[in-house]
Amino acid sequence: MNRAHGIRGFSMIEVLVTILLICIGVLGLVALQGRTIAYTQDSALRNTAAMLADDLQELMRADLDKVIADGLPRSSSDYYKAKNADFPDPADDCTSLASASAPERLGCWAEKAKATLPGADDLMNSAFHICHTKTSGDCDGDGSTIEIQLAWAVKGGECLDDSENEYCTYAVRVEF
Repeated sequence: MNRAHGIRGFSMIEVLVTILLICIGVLGLVALQGRTIAYTQDSALRNTAAMLADDLQELMRADLDKVIADGLPRSSSDYYKAKNADFPDPADDCTSLASASAPERLGCWAEKAKATLPGADDLMNSAFHICHTKTSGDCDGDGSTIEIQLAWAVKGGECLDDSENEYCTYAVRVEF
């Protein structure tokens, strides 16, 4: 009889421990789901930036004589945009760029970037650049690559590159 009295309540403790473990597991899944949403959003925006950079590369490739001279990038081009400089005005009709000049094509591309990336309109001057460079982010006018950098707005610290900026960047370096 003494054994029966000592076991009383043991099942209740097992149930409470099980409920506690299930709650911890559910909270972990909720946190994981929250991070998944952030990663998915970042991935979608980086994919959009990659497609925009590819579009600009194709515009440049179609007008290669404005970009390349003697097998190397020109020191200056109508397709380049320095940091803290304005993009040129777009063509009147951005649907057909066959007769548009290089600056008008670049302006149309910038309008597409503004429409596609969140907050890009505010970052066009400060965070976007297209330049001839040897090293990433330098825009020194040397080397054999052209760097295209795009940016979009996020809440402070939400960019998955561990920066505290209020914007994320995507940069690609290409050789023609």
